[in-house]
Amino acid sequence: MEVDAILHSISPTATTVDLSAGGNKVFRLREESGATSIVKIFATPSRERRERYALEALAGVPGVPQITSRGLENGTAWIQMNDGGSWDLSRLPRQDNLLREAGRLLRSVHESNAKITNLANQIDNAEVGLHYNNTLARLEKFRRRLSLPAAVLERANEAGPPIASSPCPSHTRPTPNQFLVTEEGDVSLIDWEWATMAPPEWDVSLATWQFANILGDDAGRAFLEGYGVEVASARLKRWIAYHSAMLMLEAAESRDGRLPAMAPLVRSLADAVR
Repeated sequence: MEVDAILHSISPTATTVDLSAGGNKVFRLREESGATSIVKIFATPSRERRERYALEALAGVPGVPQITSRGLENGTAWIQMNDGGSWDLSRLPRQDNLLREAGRLLRSVHESNAKITNLANQIDNAEVGLHYNNTLARLEKFRRRLSLPAAVLERANEAGPPIASSPCPSHTRPTPNQFLVTEEGDVSLIDWEWATMAPPEWDVSLATWQFANILGDDAGRAFLEGYGVEVASARLKRWIAYHSAMLMLEAAESRDGRLPAMAPLVRSLADAVR
């Protein structure tokens, strides 16, 4: 079914704004009354199932989008959700109150005890260790293309994988652009397609690292203050090394030609294992 037909079937009189940035189609619908909602039209039904399972499991957790309607039209699956806001924390000037709220939101997700069922296997300490070592081994093939010094990769191997706590409901990709803000200052976390049971350090380290990269070290500290659990710097660095290596490998394996600028990730890995 065509996208326009789906949107018309959901709300014939609403105006739409295309917010799409990936494989799925995302639209903001604005009703004549001024009320807004978000409609996500998925590239495949399986992608819709993954996100829906996570949202249903986390229903009621403050800051997690709530499903208001959904459908399957001629093999095309869609979900309508409440609107989390027009701004994201990657594009706003640093506001510590919003960063702390983002940290509190993530802590609520981790403590929700939700039974996220989109993946059969959870990510635990053993899985993290195996994947870390495998990632570094595969990076060796692309080391020259990435301008990754052999000594940095060697130190990463010597440092070993990060230590993971017991798995809990996790977003797995809580980067600053995924945290939306309403005009009233409410913060929400979107895009739950890859949510699963994973160590809380996975989410916390990725969010803290990315906030610090975009808005400065104080932003990372404000986020951690909101999260409310002290994480040792050395432990965070081990996870940042893991994230840096994963992002470099993903870029290298998905592109045959010229890579985007990898120097920041190389520096992050080098700093983390120094």
